Amino acid sequence: MPWRAPHRFDRWNGLRNSARKQISGSNVQIFFKENLAILAVPKTGTTAYERTLRPHADIVFAKGRKHMTAGQYHNKTSKFLRRLYGISPEVLAVMRNPLEQLRSWYRYRSRLANAGHGTAGISFDAFVEAVLQDDPPLFAQIGSQHHFLTLRDGRLPVHHLFAYENQNQFRKFLCQRFDQQLEFRPQNVSPAKQAPLSPEIEARLRQVRAKEFELYQRLRDSGGYLHQQNL
Repeated sequence: MPWRAPHRFDRWNGLRNSARKQISGSNVQIFFKENLAILAVPKTGTTAYERTLRPHADIVFAKGRKHMTAGQYHNKTSKFLRRLYGISPEVLAVMRNPLEQLRSWYRYRSRLANAGHGTAGISFDAFVEAVLQDDPPLFAQIGSQHHFLTLRDGRLPVHHLFAYENQNQFRKFLCQRFDQQLEFRPQNVSPAKQAPLSPEIEARLRQVRAKEFELYQRLRDSGGYLHQQNL
């Protein structure tokens, strides 16, 4: 059975036209009919599904708001949507194995020519060590998924959290919610590059970013899909 929005939207067409005039851009996307707000966690395949879903979006956020965190959405954007459009979309995001997300960042930045931003000539060990510094150099300033997805008090304000590694489950959910078959093509794929990590550095990574690994394990223990109905 196709998903049906639990809310009554008597002004869908008017809302769509009005919202599209308010904000233009890409990535963080709001869908009125489907009652969804999709956040773009970096290095979790966001570009692929953003491009597929953008024609269906009522609001899309650009540039500085491209990677709006769950906290920023919860504290500001959700209030904006309730006040201006009378809607409270369910929040959806994707999380990746923390170690593999770091590898993706490392490979992506290996092709950057900007001075100080690229990882060419830097080992993955050195990159991870730089990421863990209190004041990381430019090439290692990537943030963390735990910080992106949670509030300051540790709460997870996300209704639907999918594991990046469970693509079939995630795509099935989207097809059901949008009531159509959707095609997703890989975008912005990082170049192939060996990125071994020494056991000592990995142990330190897991210690320093314990909360991120714990959240990811919680997600994996839920079968790759963590559903929080009442937030």
